[in-house]
Amino acid sequence: MQNVYLVGFMGAGKTAVGQVLAGRLDRVFFDMDKAIEARAGMPISEIFATRGEAAFRMAEDDEVEMTTDRKGLVVATGGGAFTSRRNRQLIHGSGGVSVFLDPPWETIRRRLAGATSSRPKWVDDVQARGLYDARMPTYLMATVHIDLAGDEDPNETADRIVDALEEITCGS
Repeated sequence: MQNVYLVGFMGAGKTAVGQVLAGRLDRVFFDMDKAIEARAGMPISEIFATRGEAAFRMAEDDEVEMTTDRKGLVVATGGGAFTSRRNRQLIHGSGGVSVFLDPPWETIRRRLAGATSSRPKWVDDVQARGLYDARMPTYLMATVHIDLAGDEDPNETADRIVDALEEITCGS
């Protein structure tokens, strides 16, 4: 049973959709950011502040690798995890399916308004938009692209992912 990896920018809905999707597919939900925080014993913002981004990325890489050793997961990746070539290779090489959740920029901006303290890669709207634009080409390398209007609830998005996964499995 191949793992499903939800990828996309921060605020795309990976965690909310992943929890619903895991229930729909009768799989275990795995939130990479929560796992990293649990292992480090501190929030991601504190990891960035005390250990630096490089240490966080190493922990993120380790989590990707660990998930590829398991089966039957729905994984909510961190916003930058899929931008690593090694992580993309691990995900796809293990038979995992990457699903890019792609809401409009304005939806992401609205969802994360005021989140600068908990999102170390979100300094301000201008900087974040630059990061979003820079990451977009790698997100588009995902196996499945779920283009969102921005007003869907997690149930609706999970339904669309299930349909897309069935298409892949059936070869339609």
